[in-house]
Amino acid sequence: MRVRDAVETDAAALASMTGRPEGVVRDMIHDRSVRVATTDAVASAGDADDGADTPVDAVGGFVAFDARDGVVHVTNVEGDPDAVERLFEEPVRFATREGMTVEAVIPADGTAAEAAETVGFEALGSGPRIDGAPTTRYRFDPDESD
Repeated sequence: MRVRDAVETDAAALASMTGRPEGVVRDMIHDRSVRVATTDAVASAGDADDGADTPVDAVGGFVAFDARDGVVHVTNVEGDPDAVERLFEEPVRFATREGMTVEAVIPADGTAAEAAETVGFEALGSGPRIDGAPTTRYRFDPDESD
């Protein structure tokens, strides 16, 4: 798995993960720090113009975050469990380097909550309901981590 900055051509993949329109996702890519986790997949011979199998960049997940008022805010994270865990390391690394904390509001019933705790986030309690679903507020403080 490789993590890189998101680019406009990732908008379709991210839109399919979030159910948002591509234009909204494209704006997110421009307005926030967005990282994508990719794996090398192989396109079948029928997909390539020359008939050969070719490697493609398959997006397995993404994290979007921004910093304001001394806090890094994770605004969205989606993907498979391994990708999400690896992606949480991105805002944590930034926050640690800048001496900031990280906060996230995560759906209570998803893999992101488990990944956040694995990386070192602490559950602070209930967050706002998003689309009617319960969420949990999480915080990572570099000064309190090992």
